[in-house]
Amino acid sequence: MKPRARQQSFEFTNWGGKRRGAGRKRAGPRARVSHVKRPKLAGRYPVLVTLRLRDGLRTLRTAETHALIAGAFAAGSNGAFRVVEYSVQTNHLHFLAEASDERALSRGMNGLTTRIARGLNRLWKRIGRVFEERYDARILTSPRAVRNALIYTLQNARKHGAMKAHGLDEFSSAGDFDGWKERPAKKAAGSRPRLLERARTWLLSIGWRRHGLIELRERPARTAIPA
Repeated sequence: MKPRARQQSFEFTNWGGKRRGAGRKRAGPRARVSHVKRPKLAGRYPVLVTLRLRDGLRTLRTAETHALIAGAFAAGSNGAFRVVEYSVQTNHLHFLAEASDERALSRGMNGLTTRIARGLNRLWKRIGRVFEERYDARILTSPRAVRNALIYTLQNARKHGAMKAHGLDEFSSAGDFDGWKERPAKKAAGSRPRLLERARTWLLSIGWRRHGLIELRERPARTAIPA
């Protein structure tokens, strides 16, 4: 008797070649980031990255936690990978990064997430995983997309109702950003110089400005950021 054919299942594969079914199973209603292989990245394109905490951890929007994360962004940047702008939300991070290619992005992110996770565990006096899922990386290929991504990153706290109407988000690099249309309030005397490296790609340093400097009252668009 001919054996009954078994129905095949189709799953996404993890970047790195892990076997099917390996790893922690999905928990909770929030959709995970797709585990399909990441696309090729050309060094001329910046990337919008989102990194989320596991559920149940403390807020990231404290002075001590913010200092730790900002320091990790600075220490984790190098010639092939660098964080240029960022914002810290209660349970996730948004930042704009530049990398020479997708391999440099992967290596840079591995080092960065490890550095932040270890720092937070020491600070919170805990052990265990810190980040819930694989980071989301969106390649930005046009001046308009980069401008939208800058607003989305630096003004993200407005989306969550976590900042003043016309102020700058203190848990971000907004105070060091030089692309505001209005002149923000000056930093206090003796404040530190810019912590992060400046953009080197044309799109993130100059190109986005073709569509105008950013107003302090601008809010992240509800529509998806185009490539």
